[in-house]
Amino acid sequence: SIKMDLLHSNGVLIIQHLQRDYRAYQDFLNFMSHVGDPRNIFSIYFPLWFQLNQVVGTKMIWVAVIGDWFNLIFKWILFGHRPYWWVQETMIYPNQSSPCLEQFPITCETGPGSPSGHAMGSSCVWYVMVTAALSYTVRWKDKLAVTLHRLTWSFLWSMFWIIQISVCISRVFIATHFPHQVILGVFAGILVAEAFEHTPAIQTASLRMYIKTNLFLFIFALGFYLSLKLLDIDLLWSVPKAKKWCANPDWINIDTTPFAGLVRNLGALFGLGLGINSEMFITSCKGENSCKISFRILCVAASLATLQLYNFVKIPTHTEYLFYILSFCKSAAMPLTVVALVPYCVHSLMRTTEKKLN
Repeated sequence: SIKMDLLHSNGVLIIQHLQRDYRAYQDFLNFMSHVGDPRNIFSIYFPLWFQLNQVVGTKMIWVAVIGDWFNLIFKWILFGHRPYWWVQETMIYPNQSSPCLEQFPITCETGPGSPSGHAMGSSCVWYVMVTAALSYTVRWKDKLAVTLHRLTWSFLWSMFWIIQISVCISRVFIATHFPHQVILGVFAGILVAEAFEHTPAIQTASLRMYIKTNLFLFIFALGFYLSLKLLDIDLLWSVPKAKKWCANPDWINIDTTPFAGLVRNLGALFGLGLGINSEMFITSCKGENSCKISFRILCVAASLATLQLYNFVKIPTHTEYLFYILSFCKSAAMPLTVVALVPYCVHSLMRTTEKKLN
């Protein structure tokens, strides 16, 4: 406990230093925090990659979902505090002179702080993207191509670490994580992504397999929660702390609670399984148009445009259980749209156009 208090107090000093000396970079750091948001995986990264390479896109969803599930379990096990409430409750500062940490609209997350979900989600997904991009260049054999591959390798991994460090600094800057929490998140995300580099079975998984995986993840998490609750251990202990110490009650969002993230991810995995095993996917993405560049570009553009419309769909938060149900449905609709609905519509449009031209 003394070592953890020392770690936290040193972390507070780092946060104060960042908020004081890097104030000019506030907009950039807030932007990088949004870049690391796990929700971007489903609305931006996945639509781009799935239409370019279905293997990579499928892996990306699995890595994101399983990584975030492990993040939830780790959060429940580690009981990590967040800086913005820890400084208000710790007894290590004399005469009640606790440090003043500035808060922002994205500071007041309600789940435990360790490991960082943003850092973990960002590292695992960018790891998948970098390794996928490098898999194209590693096949080059001639001397010039080998040199180009090495340069590409250096550039992409440099960009990977620049992005991860920027996301980590941004999460520390807004006082939602301690430095050790974001570092743990980065390396945990890399481990999850590396594990899926050696798990080819996900590419041929049936809808039944997707449903079984969803049920296992949900039952395990719920069982873990209820088991500890019977032992009088409340895994939602962080929610009242967030509500108590957040500078602005309007910044508290039910979407950041532990179960909200679980439901969102389970919905995304179910939607992916439903889409990949649908007739629309087989007809469009496995059909004659699937190899055409024009088909893929249209699918990317239509998918990104359609998914941005989902941002305007506001789920009511007055009833918690209704929120979880609707959140699951919305999350399932997003990969289903990318995998099946949009490609099928584009495929039908291209067939109709070709028939008219003939």
